[in-house]
Amino acid sequence: MAEVLAGFTPYPAEFAERYRAAGHWRGETFGRMLRERAAAHGERIAITDPVDPVGPGSPDGAGGPRHWSYAELDRRADRMAAGLLARGIGRGDRVVVQLPNVAEFFEVVFALFRIGALPVFALPAHRYTEISYFCSFTGAAGYVVPAVQGGFDYRELAGRVKAETASLRLVLVAGEDPGEHVRLADVPLDGPGPTTEPQPEDVAFLQLSGGSTGVPKLIPRTHDDYIHSLRGSVEICGQDERSVYLCALPAAHNFPLSSPGSLGTLYAGGRVVLCPQPAPEAAFPLIEREGVTITGLVPPLALLWLDAAERRAKAGEPTGLASLEVLLVGGAKFSEEAARRVRPVLGCTLQQVFGMAEGLVNYTRLDDPEEVIVTTQGRPISPDDEVRVVDDEDRDLPDGTTGHLLTRGPYTIRGYWNAPEHNRGSFTADGFYRTGDLVRRTATGHLVVEGRAKDQINRGGEKVAAEEIENHLLAHPAVHDAAVVSMPDPYLGERTCAYVVLHRSHRERPPKPVELKRFVRQRGLADYKVPDRVEFVDAFPATGIGKVSKKDLRAAVAATLTTP
Repeated sequence: MAEVLAGFTPYPAEFAERYRAAGHWRGETFGRMLRERAAAHGERIAITDPVDPVGPGSPDGAGGPRHWSYAELDRRADRMAAGLLARGIGRGDRVVVQLPNVAEFFEVVFALFRIGALPVFALPAHRYTEISYFCSFTGAAGYVVPAVQGGFDYRELAGRVKAETASLRLVLVAGEDPGEHVRLADVPLDGPGPTTEPQPEDVAFLQLSGGSTGVPKLIPRTHDDYIHSLRGSVEICGQDERSVYLCALPAAHNFPLSSPGSLGTLYAGGRVVLCPQPAPEAAFPLIEREGVTITGLVPPLALLWLDAAERRAKAGEPTGLASLEVLLVGGAKFSEEAARRVRPVLGCTLQQVFGMAEGLVNYTRLDDPEEVIVTTQGRPISPDDEVRVVDDEDRDLPDGTTGHLLTRGPYTIRGYWNAPEHNRGSFTADGFYRTGDLVRRTATGHLVVEGRAKDQINRGGEKVAAEEIENHLLAHPAVHDAAVVSMPDPYLGERTCAYVVLHRSHRERPPKPVELKRFVRQRGLADYKVPDRVEFVDAFPATGIGKVSKKDLRAAVAATLTTP
């Protein structure tokens, strides 16, 4: 019997019945999915992890590379599930998972799926501000981290958060030295598993949303709806047992998790190769060595790969990309000029992806004409994805006209978790999700992304909420007012520019921009949220009703960037 998570908005009964009747929801769960793949594929490799030799941040003492078969991943998930149950993590508990691209990520999340606990997917870049919020807001019972990664000690962060979060009773560390916490490798045991299994309509995990207010919203995804998205992605991207997917972006991010991502690859019976970082010098040798056939990147990284491949070709050096068949690019709009370079430079087919952790995912198809592939961001996965392009009054617009994107369907949520205020503004009365994207639809049903309607900056696929950064800047004693806007960038698409009005008492001896950046960083924000540029002004331009005109500020910084 399904267990309804408090704060979860379920699909209306008539829609759930329709999606089951259409075969979109087939009663699958992630735990059973892995069990079935292990039975079908046995010793076929599921996960390849080129982990470095043992070090302070190493996830275990085995060194690398490591190759886990489907059978081994299934056994490890069972043993981890038993160990978590023995340590008091059970059905319905929330566990914040903040692991880098290591095999243990999959061991942990599949164990949580098995016992009906909910992973809350955090990114390695998140710091105290984000993690403390995730743990307190979700009432997290557990938190899983590496020991040291990229020079940052997650054990210290975990200790601080645990001391401040009453619900947090277990911190697990993937590394040889867990400090005051529990070593992840010590958790698995051969013991009894869960007495009941999660149901397909249960919430499987909580994903993170960007949002325009700075308060992260949590996205509840069910087994039924997310596996439908995986299945459709696998079919559209042509994945099967011979597919080798390079997970170059952070494993917990929705794009590399499901489009088709690591979980889609495992659903197809293929192999996931974990890449410790997505730079060409790390990724290209892995692609060559492991015979990678498909991967996904955000536009800034795709540009780096294109430039690196071109340099190698000009120098007469092999790129090592001969096995790569498909490159997915998503997370932010990919410029047409760059899109046209993919096939001639990288020698593979481009698939543009436009989607959101809340649900709707669009792909260009492998057999689309090249002109469609390079000029659009694709069309929806499912025939039951309902897409509306509307004006400011929610009136439907004709194809070819830019408007606000609304959507609902068999894998788009009906509400953020435990967020009634957000839900009133983010969903229509009849259940359409207001994505905040501005798009136009072509006659073929493909979408072209034109921008964002919300006050949110898309920095290379990472969503930065202007209000969140403004609030941190306003905490500085010299700052009277702050307005954060986007500025164009050839690699990231957008960067952040903070316009600052100082208190009169500080104008004669103003702080340097680097001081304000340091101040924001020291307040525990992820690095990608620190303003890329700081401009001091005496006053902000205003709209006719007296609001700050961010349109004028965006125009001002863009003009500055283009002035010789």
